[in-house]
Amino acid sequence: MRHNGLFAKGFSVLFATFMLAPLVVVIGVSFTPEGFLEFPPSGLSLRWFRAILDNPDFIEAAWISLQLGVASATVSSIFAVPAALAIGRGRFPGRDVLQAFFLSPLTVPTVVLGIAFLRFLSFLNANGTFVGLMLCHAIIIMPFILRLVLASVTGLDRSQEQAAVSLGASDWTVFRRVTLPAIMPGVIGGWVLAFITSFDELTVTVFIVSPTTTTLPVRLFSHITQTTDPLVASISTVAILFTVGLMFLVDRIYGLDRLLIGEGAR
Repeated sequence: MRHNGLFAKGFSVLFATFMLAPLVVVIGVSFTPEGFLEFPPSGLSLRWFRAILDNPDFIEAAWISLQLGVASATVSSIFAVPAALAIGRGRFPGRDVLQAFFLSPLTVPTVVLGIAFLRFLSFLNANGTFVGLMLCHAIIIMPFILRLVLASVTGLDRSQEQAAVSLGASDWTVFRRVTLPAIMPGVIGGWVLAFITSFDELTVTVFIVSPTTTTLPVRLFSHITQTTDPLVASISTVAILFTVGLMFLVDRIYGLDRLLIGEGAR
């Protein structure tokens, strides 16, 4: 047992080192005072963080990514919650096919999705629009919300719903006052994962953006094809801190264990 514990601890340390090392390098490079990529940095400087403010294109792209992530995650949640309730509780023909259909964006290569969305939006004359981009992102991130909500629905005790119905509550009242609060950890956890996925999405987005809807990952990709200055590292550091802050906020409000493991984790 002790040998297994030591092995597990060693594996955990190696895994954490492997996952965190690239982030440490990016953060270290962002503080270099030089005009080129350098690690470890020869000194500590905020030069490339100030450079972000001198590039309004990046700030505008970050604002578009933020709006896109919030809108697409919200729209996807509106469809994923009733879909999860139907799949998790219903026993109807084609249930497995319906579930596979909603989860299919995880199995289709992103390049194929990008070309398909490009052709579809071009057919609707909506290519490059924010609404078209938002709908495509909502489809891509829907599996993340569906899987977490489905897990919450599967483990839900229906005795409270039955008690509410026996007291005369309508179906809408039961959903709003009993079901939705019970599955809310899955909804919030899925929304957060979906928002982060949308904010970071590049491969599909690069096919369907226009100059007026360019997102931050696409702007960064375009920038590094032309130059390799540490500006990209400083923007990435801000994005890392934003993600860490978001996860910390969610942990303080709901608890990450509760979101990722379930209601009974505490």
